[in-house]
Amino acid sequence: MKKIVLFLFAATLSLGIEAQVKTPQPSPASKIEQVIGLTDVAVEYSRPSMKGRTIYGNLVPFDKLWRTGANKNTTITFSDDVKVEGKELKKGSYAIFTKPGKENWEIIFYSDTNNWGTPREWDDAKVAAKATVKATTIPVNIETFTIVFSDFTMDSAKLSFLWANVETTVKIEVPAKKMALASIEKVMAGPSAGDHYQAATFFKETGDIAKAKEHIDKAIAAREKPAFWYHRQQSLIYAKSGDKAGAIKAAQTSLELAEKAGNADYVKMNKDSLAEWGAK
Repeated sequence: MKKIVLFLFAATLSLGIEAQVKTPQPSPASKIEQVIGLTDVAVEYSRPSMKGRTIYGNLVPFDKLWRTGANKNTTITFSDDVKVEGKELKKGSYAIFTKPGKENWEIIFYSDTNNWGTPREWDDAKVAAKATVKATTIPVNIETFTIVFSDFTMDSAKLSFLWANVETTVKIEVPAKKMALASIEKVMAGPSAGDHYQAATFFKETGDIAKAKEHIDKAIAAREKPAFWYHRQQSLIYAKSGDKAGAIKAAQTSLELAEKAGNADYVKMNKDSLAEWGAK
């Protein structure tokens, strides 16, 4: 009986230790996911509130580095290379640090995103881009720090920081036109070698050998550099179609390419097939 009581006591104590109290956060976390043109952009930040305090020049000192929010530093991620206020910025994730001033803000995109607040040691080599923008007084007080995207065009948008009666805006430009033109040219040029290769494999597996043969021939014709696996697939499709001479020729080409590439598996597979098909 004593053992049972001790076990139950230990279990209760363990549950008490592991239990965690959950309460609302004073500066709740927020994530914005936005597509600008054809580029995915995501911002993660924590949102402090005024709570009767004077913000700029007091809680957030002028001309001092700020995490641009609360808690962990604010971060932004781009899926493509972009421009920020005309400055080149490679795709990837960055911490957004700012230096709020009475008239202007300095916006800094920092390559190290793993900081709780501002970096313990600042490294200029990690500054990927920075820009100076105007701070605008607005006619209302924004109680909770807010980051928003607005003023969208085909290849740009504005990223704004709003708190108290101040708004600061950064222009982000994306390569939407370049990406769209590349997409149009690719589609208008027709299927790629890889597209035909995938189609050939599909039709071979589903038993439509005539279509498989058509697509594998187009795949090989469209490919700039000969590939042993393309010719291997061609040999198998030709063999299934009953064209033994074509299958042998394709296998011999695949064998030669595989030997040059040092691919022992394909060398063996081609030699086995050539022996099976009676190649001399």
